[in-house]
Amino acid sequence: MEINEAIKRARENDQKAFNFLLDTFWDDVYGFQLKRIENENDAEDITIQTFSRAFDRIETFDDSYKFKTWLITISKNIHIDLLRKEKKSIRQTITNDEKSVLQILDESPSAEDKLITEQHLVKLLRDIKKLKPHYQKVINLRYFQELSYKEISDELNEPINNVKVKLLRAKKLLAEIIQKSK
Repeated sequence: MEINEAIKRARENDQKAFNFLLDTFWDDVYGFQLKRIENENDAEDITIQTFSRAFDRIETFDDSYKFKTWLITISKNIHIDLLRKEKKSIRQTITNDEKSVLQILDESPSAEDKLITEQHLVKLLRDIKKLKPHYQKVINLRYFQELSYKEISDELNEPINNVKVKLLRAKKLLAEIIQKSK
């Protein structure tokens, strides 16, 4: 899939297109933030918020610009907003109107979901422990406590889009860990 096709399909709420864009540009946005703030956790939080905001507002993307540049600009603006608010912990509500939140994850099992459920529970729990704590928590809430996105959002006190992006990233990282340990 190429970038312009992915953007077009993402505007139509295509889950695979969102995954493709996240996978393609995650390292660029994360690397950009890591250079700016030199803190892995904060850089990751801002990157999650960047994709959350981008997916929420993808219909506003102007095709005459590069998608990467648009994402970096969103990321930079989120960081500036956080600095302005002078908060030490990065917790920002991206949207108050949850009715406008795009459904960036569908409920049908992805390849990562299938791989995860095929694993033996003990081994799976060991692999989950290799994830960063906030990814462990979101996996636990979704798959072991079987909470909805809304319930996870309430539990973590984070916007639904942040939860969805965080879960998407956690599943991808967990699937990579499982593949490596095979």
